[in-house]
Amino acid sequence: MSVITQSRHPDRVRGRLKPWLIGLLIVFLAAAGGTGVWIAAQGDATAAAKPAVDKSAKAPAGPLELAAADVATVELRALSRRLPLSGSLTPLVQATVKSRVSGDVLEMRVREGQAVQKGEVLARIDIRNLGAQLDAQRASLDKARADLALARVNRDTNAKMLEQKFISQNAYDSAQSAYDAAAATVKVAEAQARVAQIGLDDAVVRAPISGIVSQRMAQPGEKVSPDAPLLSIVDLSRLELEAPAPASEIPSVKLGQTARFKVGGYGDRQFAATVERINPATDAGTRSIKLYLSVDNADGALRGGMFAQGELVLDQSVPSPTVPTSAIRSDAGVTYVLVVDGGKLVRRTVTLGLKTDDASFVEVREGLSVGTQVLSAKIDALNDGSAVSLAKPAVVN
Repeated sequence: MSVITQSRHPDRVRGRLKPWLIGLLIVFLAAAGGTGVWIAAQGDATAAAKPAVDKSAKAPAGPLELAAADVATVELRALSRRLPLSGSLTPLVQATVKSRVSGDVLEMRVREGQAVQKGEVLARIDIRNLGAQLDAQRASLDKARADLALARVNRDTNAKMLEQKFISQNAYDSAQSAYDAAAATVKVAEAQARVAQIGLDDAVVRAPISGIVSQRMAQPGEKVSPDAPLLSIVDLSRLELEAPAPASEIPSVKLGQTARFKVGGYGDRQFAATVERINPATDAGTRSIKLYLSVDNADGALRGGMFAQGELVLDQSVPSPTVPTSAIRSDAGVTYVLVVDGGKLVRRTVTLGLKTDDASFVEVREGLSVGTQVLSAKIDALNDGSAVSLAKPAVVN
């Protein structure tokens, strides 16, 4: 009966087995899929671990070619350090002629701009009163001399009488005293006569220096008193340039240093000046110090009051090796240049000196010789040991 039962109900048996089979298939497929994923992941990791090959990589480049503008040659140059100066020109010697006596101006012989020589007569003052005074002093002198002569005779006579005991010693002493007083009176009269003569001579006004009349302050017919100004004379053969300088530059300024300057109206003509004096104190407002430079103006080209602009040479070197300032490099306080030597750059330490006014060249006191080629261009990729080559000059057909 059991057989018959099974044969009679085959669908019921299949219905019980179908879910089990389906579950088994699912587990099997899941296991197979996980293995495939793991294999794929392992393949990707292995591929990532392999080094990448850059098919675009090129062989290492050769020496860097330097253009002619990148390299400078050490040359001899004379460098100097200069201080800009500007100021007004004033005559070094000038004088104001004054009247030494009182009286009317009888004559003025010169005018502004006229050249005069030392001792030349410039003006005359009325001397009638002075002449009368001189005559009176001369008369007094003559009387004093006459009194002296009489006193001398009395003294000599009393001396003989004293020897013969005809007079006392007191009488002789009185005669001697009268003689001494007469001699002193003569000296006083002589001095007064000289003063009157000087006054008479001063009535003729003469030039105290050689130069050019810059101002006339009295006219004929005017009455002047002692110390009244009559004329102003300037000597243009030597002028003085007064110019301020920063106090920080004064330690470099020395007497005898030479400056060159120009004056408006003279084009490119340059004039020379020499430091003569240095003011010992700074100016309260600008904190600068005045320099006084003498100017030789023998040809009279310059005039007082003109404005000058120039430069004072503070320091000057003999012709020395120089390089462009752009070639100088610094590392940790050490100054050096890169020298082109044997197809590569070699670091060389240098000691520097003066610079040009525009700071384009600098003096090399130690470390380089004339003719050496140095790198003057600022190329960051180049340093000590870099391989370089110099570009060949272009051939001009």
